[in-house]
Parts: sequence; C-alpha cells; structure tokens
Amino acid sequence: YYLRRYMATSKSKKAKKSTEKPKNTNTKPEVTVVEEIVTVTEPEAIVIEETEVKMEENKKSKGIFSSFFAKKGDPEENILTIFKTPKIWGALVGELIGTMFITMLLLTLGIYQPLYILFGVIGVTLAVFTLSGAHLNPAITAGMMATRRVSAIRGVLYMVAQVVGAWLGLVIVNAFRMAGGTKVDLPALTAVETSNLWQLLTIEFLGVFTLAFFFNRAQEYKSRRSAFTYAAIIGGGMVLAVLFAIVVSSNFFKISNNFILNPAVAIMYQIFPTSAENFGTLISKVGLEVLVFILAPIVAGVLAFFIGDIATTLAGEDECCEKHHHCKDGHCHEK
Repeated sequence: YYLRRYMATSKSKKAKKSTEKPKNTNTKPEVTVVEEIVTVTEPEAIVIEETEVKMEENKKSKGIFSSFFAKKGDPEENILTIFKTPKIWGALVGELIGTMFITMLLLTLGIYQPLYILFGVIGVTLAVFTLSGAHLNPAITAGMMATRRVSAIRGVLYMVAQVVGAWLGLVIVNAFRMAGGTKVDLPALTAVETSNLWQLLTIEFLGVFTLAFFFNRAQEYKSRRSAFTYAAIIGGGMVLAVLFAIVVSSNFFKISNNFILNPAVAIMYQIFPTSAENFGTLISKVGLEVLVFILAPIVAGVLAFFIGDIATTLAGEDECCEKHHHCKDGHCHEK
C-alpha cells in the first residue's frame, strides 16, 4: 500500500514540473506600453481670439470696403413684412408731425434766424428721435436708403409722410395768417430762371450736402443712445448749412430767399403754387424748380452719406459698432 502511494506521488510531482515554464533569468521583463489620448479643450478666450483673427484676415483679404454696401438696417424688412407690426405707423406719424413743425418753423421765423432754427431743430429731433430717427427731409431719407440704412419701402413711406407733413404745416400757417385779418405775406423764394440757375443749384446742393453729412456723422451717436448729442449734431449741421447759404447768397451772388434745403417743403411751398401764362411756360418753370429744389438736394444727400461712410470705414469706427452692437429695426443695440 505504502509503495503504491509513494510511486503515485512521485509521478504527480514529475508531471507538475513538466507543465511549469522554466524561468529565464537572462531575459528582461516585458514592458506594456499604453498610449493615452489626452483631449485638450482650449479656453473660450483663445477660441474667440482666433475667430476674431480669422475674421480680420478675411476682412483684409476682401478689402476694407467689403461691408460698405452691406445692409445696415433690418435685413428682414420688406414690403411684405413691414406692416406686420404697428411700429411703422408710429414712425410715419413721427415723420409727419416732425416735418410739419419744421415747415412751420421755416415759414414763420424764416431761414434768416439761425439761433431759432438751432433750438427748433434740436427740439423737434428729440421729440421724434425714438419714433423714426427724425429724418424730416426727403434728401436725408434718400441718403439713408442709398447707404442701405433703411429699406426701400420704409424710405418711400417716410418721404410720403414728410410731404404730407409739409403740406399740413403750410395749411396751418396759412390758416393763422388768414384768421388774423392781416395782409402779411409769406416770404417768396426767388424765381428760378436760366440766368440764375447755377447759383441756386450751388447753394441748394452745398447746403443739403452739409446737413446730410452732419446727419451721417450723428448716426454714430445714435447707436450709443445719446439722444441729445444726436440732435445737437443735426441742429448744428442745419445752422451751419443755413449760415453758409446766407453768406454766399448775399455776399457773392447778391440774391436772397433763394434756398429752402428741404424738398418736402419746396414741393408744397414753391412747386405746387407755380403759375404761368401757358402750359409750356408752366412746364419749363416747374422743371427748373424740380431740378433746383428736389433733384439737386437728393443727389447732395446721397453723396454726403457715401462720403461720410467712406470716412467712417477708413477711420475704422464701424469695427467698434460691429463688435459691440447689432442692428435691429434700424437701431443699434448692445450684443
């Protein structure tokens, strides 16, 4: 029994030794290399900085005037969407009432009272500033349309409201004049003739150009919601334009009452009352008046806005507004 047990134990030990791997002391231990993938998240500030650098590089590659003709007003505003909210009606009422007050100011105090014009324009501008931006002049609206600050449909509606407002102002002033029983006549503008055409064109053009340029520069303060600064710049431009027109007209051209600087007022005050002996003469007179008091101011307003935008782009002032403001409903708001 004991012999059989000893032999069985010896066989099991030999089998166990044969299954074990021999130890190799000369070989080095295996090293397992684990690749660790580390995901690094860049800070938000670095991402923003890289984005701005890319935008700046794209802007330089396209040129500094790449956004010159970009739409600066509400991109979604058109003839189908403008009447979906009542805001447009408030803007039109502001343009109508404001132009009415401006017309009454010009027809009562006259254009030869620059100090009264300054305070009057500032007051009216402050009153309608938040309603429509206080264009109050078709030449200004034309410049805003040309530089894509307002949509075409809004600009046309503004011009219609301005003409109606000028008509209401003229009606009110005439009503007071007739009710008073006096024979005081309103100041009449110098008749436009071929002999004085270029003088009248020059005065009207340069006067409206001055006003429109000041209005363009005031838009930079409109985005900062500084209403008084905005109105003061426009009022100062109006006074400078009037003073310039008065001095040049009286001292160099020896004429007076030859400018009005507002096509809406000119339509109601100068063009509609035009009369002549025959139809041919009437058409000729109206054509000259339209050239001087409507076409020349509108061209001057558009040109002044383009020059103002070019100066703004070259000075880099629009970059600040692009980074910190966005446009909505014709106004700039902080992002």
